Amino acid sequence: MLGICRGRRKFLAASLSLLCIPAVTWIYLFSGSFEDGKPVSLSPLESQAHSPRYTASSQRERESLEVRMREVEEENRALRRQLSLAQGRAPAHRRGNHSKTYSMEEGTGDSENLRAGIVAGNSSECGQQPVVEKCETIHVAIVCAGYNASRDVVTLVKSVLFHRRNPLHFHLIADSIAEQILATLFQTWMVPAVRVDFYNADELKSEVSWIPNKHYSGIYGLMKLVLTKTLPANLERVIVLDTDITFATDIAELWAVFHKFKGQQVLGLVENQSDWYLGNLWKNHRPWPALGRGYNTGKSSGLCEQSCKRRLQNQNGPLGHPTVLTVSLAFIPQDIFNAVIKQNPFLVYQLPCFWNVQLSDHTRSEQCYRDVSDLKVIHWNSPKKLRVKNKHVEFFRNLYLTFLEYDGNLLRRELFGCPSEADVNSENLQKQLSELDEDDLCYEFRRERFTVHRTHLYFLHYEYEPAADSTDVTLVAQLSMDRLQMLEAICKHWEGPISLALYLSDAEAQQFLRYAQGSEVLMSRHNVGYHIVYKEGQFYPVNLLRNVAMKHISTPYMFLSDIDFLPMYGLYEYLRKSVIQLDLANTKKAMIVPAFETLRYRLSFPKSKAELLSMLDMGTLFTFRYHVWTKGHAPTNFAKWRTATTPYRVEWEADFEPYVVVKRDCPEYDRRFVGFGWNKVAHIMELDVQEHEFIVLPNAYMIHMPHAPSFDITKFRSNKQYRICLKTLKEEFQQDMSRRYGFAALKYLTAENNS
Repeated sequence: MLGICRGRRKFLAASLSLLCIPAVTWIYLFSGSFEDGKPVSLSPLESQAHSPRYTASSQRERESLEVRMREVEEENRALRRQLSLAQGRAPAHRRGNHSKTYSMEEGTGDSENLRAGIVAGNSSECGQQPVVEKCETIHVAIVCAGYNASRDVVTLVKSVLFHRRNPLHFHLIADSIAEQILATLFQTWMVPAVRVDFYNADELKSEVSWIPNKHYSGIYGLMKLVLTKTLPANLERVIVLDTDITFATDIAELWAVFHKFKGQQVLGLVENQSDWYLGNLWKNHRPWPALGRGYNTGKSSGLCEQSCKRRLQNQNGPLGHPTVLTVSLAFIPQDIFNAVIKQNPFLVYQLPCFWNVQLSDHTRSEQCYRDVSDLKVIHWNSPKKLRVKNKHVEFFRNLYLTFLEYDGNLLRRELFGCPSEADVNSENLQKQLSELDEDDLCYEFRRERFTVHRTHLYFLHYEYEPAADSTDVTLVAQLSMDRLQMLEAICKHWEGPISLALYLSDAEAQQFLRYAQGSEVLMSRHNVGYHIVYKEGQFYPVNLLRNVAMKHISTPYMFLSDIDFLPMYGLYEYLRKSVIQLDLANTKKAMIVPAFETLRYRLSFPKSKAELLSMLDMGTLFTFRYHVWTKGHAPTNFAKWRTATTPYRVEWEADFEPYVVVKRDCPEYDRRFVGFGWNKVAHIMELDVQEHEFIVLPNAYMIHMPHAPSFDITKFRSNKQYRICLKTLKEEFQQDMSRRYGFAALKYLTAENNS
C-alpha cells in the first residue's frame, strides 16, 4: 500500500517538476538578466559588445550560471524518463476489459478511516488497489419470496448486469412462487456468463419460524441467518443483497474488497446510517444492542471458508441461543447480526458507506458522498421506497427508474475473452437459426418461430382456489398495450380465473403495473394471471402469447378467447354446467361459443339471448366478420343457433376459426403463424385431426368490441410479400400435418384446393 502511495507521489512530483522547474528557471534567468533596471544579455559576445567594462568576475558568474542551466536540463531529462516509465505502467489499471485485471476503489476497514473518507469525498488516492481476475466468477446471494419481490429482483439484476464485466453466479433462496417466476425469466433471458441456482426457502422456515418479528419482510427476512447452512459447502465468498438495491458501479469493485479481509473477519458491512441503535429516537426507545450505530445488512460481503462458517454459526449470543430472543425484532436479521457483532467485533470488516447509501427516513446518507457520482450502491430500505426524503432523491429515483424500464434484451451481451458454460438451449437455438436461409424472402417469418422471448410470469399477485367439482374454466387471451382498456370490462363480465399474456416492452410493463395498481376493478381480482412476454423482433407473436397463457392455467378446462371480445354475463357458470352436461372429462369435445360483433363503441350489452336476437334483427349486432370473412364462423350455423335449445354438433370446414372451450391438454398453437392470418385456423384444424367434436352451445355468446385496425392487419393488407409468405407457411403447415397424422390429414389439402 505504502509502495503504491510512494509511486503515486513520485508520479505527481515528476509531473509538477516538469511544469514548474522550467518556469522557475526562466523566471530566474529573466530576473537575473536585468542590471540596474536594464536588460543584460546572456551572450558573452553581446555583453562584450555592449559593455566595455566586461571583467573576469562577471565572466565567472556567467560560466557558473551556464553550468547550473546544464544541471537543470539534466534533471529535467531524468524526470522525463521517470514520468515515461510511470505512464507506461499506469494504463494497466485503466484498460478495463482490454487487460486481465482492472483497478478497484479503495475501501476503509475501520470507523476512523471511514469518517475520514466521508470528509474526503470517499476517495483514497494512495490506497491499496485490489484486483479481480477478468473471468473470475462473482457469487451473489439473494433471498426472494412472492410476486412483488420477484419484480424487485429483476431491477436489481438489471443494474448489476449493466455494469458487470465478470461472469456471475446468482444463488437465489426463493419460495415456490419466486422460483417459478425467476427460473422462467432467466431461462428465457439467456444472458451469457450468468448461472442461477435456486434453494428452497420453504424448507428453511422451520429454522427461523420460532423468532418473533414485526418487520414488513416477514419470515423471509430471517433467511440470511441460515445462509451458511443453505449455500454450497465449497462456496468461500458471496455478496448478499437485499432486493431493494440499485447498483451504480461494477459489482466486481465490491468483490475486490474481499482481498482486504484480515484475521477472523468474515463479514463486510456498512455502518447503519440512522440513529436507531443509539436509542434516542423517542422516549423509552430500547433497540437491540449494537456496536456504536450498528450495521446495516441490506448489502453485505461474506468471506467464509469452512472454519469461518463454523465460527460464525457457533458464536455465543442470539445466533447460538434462541431463548435469548424474548422481544419482537424491528429490523431482522439486522438486529441479530448486530447483537453478535457487539460481542464479537473482530468478525466485521467495515465498508465505506457509499457501498450502502441507505435511503430510509432520518439517516445520515447525505454524508456518504460529496457528489452523486461517488455513489456505488443505493439501498431503498424504507417501506416508503421512492417517496423517501433526501436532497438528491430525484437523482436516485431517476437512476432506479432507468433500470426499471431498461430493455433487458440489451443486457444479453457476451463477455469477450471469458468462456461461457455450454448451454443446451442456446446451442439448439443457434443450430436451428443456422439452418435457415437468410436469402429467403420469408426468412424473418421463419426466424420468429425460434425467437426466445424473455418472459415474466405472474407479474402481479395471483391466488386461485381449485373448484371442488373439477369443472373450473379459465379464460385465456393475449394483448398488447393498445388493448389495455379491455381488461376492466372483461373482469366485470367474467368472474372466473383468467390467464393473460401481455406483449410489452420493459417501459410498457411498468405503465401496465401503474395502470393495474390504480384500478379498483383489477386490484380486487386475485385470480387473474398476468404474464409479460417482452417485445423482440418485428412481428406480433400471437400464437406464442396464446401458448404462454395456456401453459399457466390452474383449471382443467380453458376458454380460448381474444381480448377484444366481451363474454356474456354469466358465461363462466354456464360453461361449468356445460362441462358436466357434455361430459368433457371423458370425451374429446370442443364447445363453441358463438361470436358476434358491434360497430358501436358504446353498446348496451344484451343480458339474454332473446335481447341479443332482437339487436341482431335491428342491425345493432352482426354475426362476427360476416361482411369480410364469412368462412371463419359460417360453420357455426347461426340460423340454427337462433332457435336451438340444446347443444348441436357441426363439422369442420376450411378456414373455420371458432372460439372454443377445451381441456387444458389440447395441442398448442403453431408458432410459425405471427401477426395476422391463419393463427387460429391452424389450431382448429389440429383439434379436428385429433378427432375433437365441435359442439355449439345454444345459450352462449360473446361480442367483439370495435377498435382501430392492428398494425399487423395493416401490413397484411398493404404488403404483397406478407401475403405470399403467409400462403407459403400455410402450405408448409399442411405438409407437416400430413407427415404427423398421415391419411387423416389429407382432407385438409383437398379442402384448401377447393376453397
